[in-house]
Amino acid sequence: MPPRHALILTAGLGTRLQPLTAVRAKPAIPVAGVPMIRRIVSWLAAHGVDDLVLNLHHLPQTLTAILGDGGDLAARIRYSWEPALLGSAGGPRRALPIVGADPFFIVNGDTLTDVDLAALANAHAASDARVTLALVPNTQPDRYGGVSLDAEGRVTGFPRRGRSAEGSYHFIGVQIADAGVFDALPPNQPVNSIPEVYGAQLAARTGSVRGYVCDAAFWDVGTIADYWRTSMAFAAAEAKAGLAGCRTRVDASARVTRSILWDDVDVDAGCVLDECIVTDGVHVTRGSQYVRQTLLRGTEGTVRAVPHE
Repeated sequence: MPPRHALILTAGLGTRLQPLTAVRAKPAIPVAGVPMIRRIVSWLAAHGVDDLVLNLHHLPQTLTAILGDGGDLAARIRYSWEPALLGSAGGPRRALPIVGADPFFIVNGDTLTDVDLAALANAHAASDARVTLALVPNTQPDRYGGVSLDAEGRVTGFPRRGRSAEGSYHFIGVQIADAGVFDALPPNQPVNSIPEVYGAQLAARTGSVRGYVCDAAFWDVGTIADYWRTSMAFAAAEAKAGLAGCRTRVDASARVTRSILWDDVDVDAGCVLDECIVTDGVHVTRGSQYVRQTLLRGTEGTVRAVPHE
């Protein structure tokens, strides 16, 4: 059995996904009608990883309102508040007393995958590594930085995106780590795991960071285009006819095509929405027409439209 404990990293600003992340924290954004963070928690709990901590900073209420204590998802959820962002290693350092486990999973709250958690945990337990990263072949080195491995699966470096990342592996946002990796860090100081902390681990001892190479699926939600593709892929896989959230009303005479509607959206008669993202609480008034735009609630109920790049 894999460890039951995981830290889900949900504190980030999600700047590349603006303007969506002006409305919700990135992990709270719905994918095919279900917030990403609920999909992640459901997946973890279904595989026995049900004692969870989320680190919070940006729009924390959008996450806590969706999850609460996790009871309806068969999980126990607690929270680690970061008054200032602490990074992908500083966040785990602050959360250690709440997580209270060694080792534990660390899961990115803005990516979706189906990696085999038990196999990842077994690979970690069978090695002398302090950290084991779930990896797939890096098929887009021009877009993603990579992870380099030797023939025995030991991490040798973290090449930046571009030609240096060709032939590397892509970290898909799930890892298992020993608590001691973070316990030695100064508390409440911003620091990232890659490349800073894990690079220092590599320098101190070969094999301290290893890769678990697999063929897991991986869905990125880094940009508006990524979000669009991921939402459509999940809707198709789950045979969902629409992409509307809760308490959303669309007049029968409105034409809404290939559009994503969040919660509490109201679309009046005669409206046309084509390839749009309509965020929480937007009222699209009678006869309005929008194509390839993100709609946000403005002042006094107005609509602010941001064209897609």
